[in-house]
Amino acid sequence: MNLQTPLHEKHTADATSVEEGLAIAEAKDAIYTNEMATETAMANTLLTPRFYTTDFDELDAIDVSGVREDWDKLIDQMEADPNKGHFKKNEDWDHVDWDNMEPELKKEFIDFLISSCTAEFSGCVLYKEMKRRGNNKDITQLFQLMARDEARHAGFINDALREAGLRVNLGFLTQKKKYTYFRPKFIYYATYLSEKIGYARYITIFRHLEAHPEHRFHPIFKWFEEWCNDEFSHGEAFALLMKTDPKLTQGRNVLWIKFFLTAVYSTMYVRDHQRPAFHKALGVDPDWYAHEVFTKTSKLSEQIFPITVDIDHPRWQPNLEKMQKANADLAIAKENGKFFAKLGAQFRAVSAFVSLYTIPAKKHVVPATTRLEPSY
Repeated sequence: MNLQTPLHEKHTADATSVEEGLAIAEAKDAIYTNEMATETAMANTLLTPRFYTTDFDELDAIDVSGVREDWDKLIDQMEADPNKGHFKKNEDWDHVDWDNMEPELKKEFIDFLISSCTAEFSGCVLYKEMKRRGNNKDITQLFQLMARDEARHAGFINDALREAGLRVNLGFLTQKKKYTYFRPKFIYYATYLSEKIGYARYITIFRHLEAHPEHRFHPIFKWFEEWCNDEFSHGEAFALLMKTDPKLTQGRNVLWIKFFLTAVYSTMYVRDHQRPAFHKALGVDPDWYAHEVFTKTSKLSEQIFPITVDIDHPRWQPNLEKMQKANADLAIAKENGKFFAKLGAQFRAVSAFVSLYTIPAKKHVVPATTRLEPSY
């Protein structure tokens, strides 16, 4: 008699590898048929999470011997797998009355969950591909561990979506979503910042709701502390990868670092201001939240980047607001088929970004060791 538990009855939180986690997710997906969430996740715009591919041979050639001590400590920590079994519903998962949730909040919260699921899974896909293609044991081991974590996160968010009668078909996304090619160094900059700003976002919300539990309108926020600690360790890994080649954070590459800092911050600001009901329900002012997240991320990024953007500069906030307004106008122009209004909004958005990018950066001396511990 075969007593093996069927895949759809298992949970991604207990998977010990990315392959097992994705097999469980695929088995669960087969039970649900609603495609709205998948269609939303498939969208490719400047504000939606993308899937990336890169030069995997270049990644495979990385030599971590110069950061071996910190590398081994990080790998040991990830191998210990402190969050195994954590990302699943338990007695702390409160009932969610989706049917009676305020319509605008429901819409924006579902958008938040779909966007978060897509972002987590995009990391999983990239990391899994590196593990599959590589022969460098240090690199493939790291990417296998990070892919495992991201698969768990995406699976957990999909659990929350299923309660609302939705889900993102992760297997379909892998096959059909458009992939964007980035050189490895751009993957480092973008993914490092994505992981660190993810930590800053989740821990800021978590601490706020610790102090104001009356605003915790969904139980998923209770899991944000452990979640963001995974993001933190992934960011540490990319800091070490950049440390293996000092040229990545010197010379002309500093201009690229400044570009990615500006792009990641401004994209977050514009995206978050598209969800006013979501932030109102959390009891959070989006401008306050953005400044908190930028402050934390800037402080963390000093571990590897020689510059931070000046978020207190007189041009910073006004131009973020201009970008947000231009993006809102662009959406209206596209919806109404107004070609010249669309061009005008695009021009204003680019002008605001250039003004942000040309704000003089703050310089500092990068510390000898990149290793940090979560402290917020």
